Amino acid sequence: MNIFFNKKNFYLFILFYSLSAIFFALYIEYILGYKPCKLCIYQRIPYIISIFISFVGYNYFKNDKILFLVILTFLLSVLISGYHYGIENNIFEEFSGCTGNSLGIVDKTELLNSLNENVASCKDAIFKLFGMSLAGINFVLSLLIIIYSFLTLFYEKN
Repeated sequence: MNIFFNKKNFYLFILFYSLSAIFFALYIEYILGYKPCKLCIYQRIPYIISIFISFVGYNYFKNDKILFLVILTFLLSVLISGYHYGIENNIFEEFSGCTGNSLGIVDKTELLNSLNENVASCKDAIFKLFGMSLAGINFVLSLLIIIYSFLTLFYEKN
């Protein structure tokens, strides 16, 4: 039990999990050809941040503040993915950046460029895994990481 809740192992897990999540998202986008929406791209940011935090945390594992940074980072991931999952399930309204709506553009060249862009809608879950959208999976896994973070903090103290 102590090996699983060891802070050094925790940071290694976060590093490999975050790298895997980023590589999986890039694989879906560039190899499988699924175009991500803006919220899908935003959901990658906490994972990129956590990669850097895990490097620091692995080297300075005795500092609990770094573990709290991991918790805050994945809390951000929960908020973004939860909002995205809510949009997919019609709980929240889709924000204007996701719709590709070009009604507010007054410049002709900008309007033509926006019409040529194929912006993926945040409402459409075009790629599902085990019947769940990637935003839903990200929401659940980010919550589990937060719980794992608190358990690691608790067991390291005892």
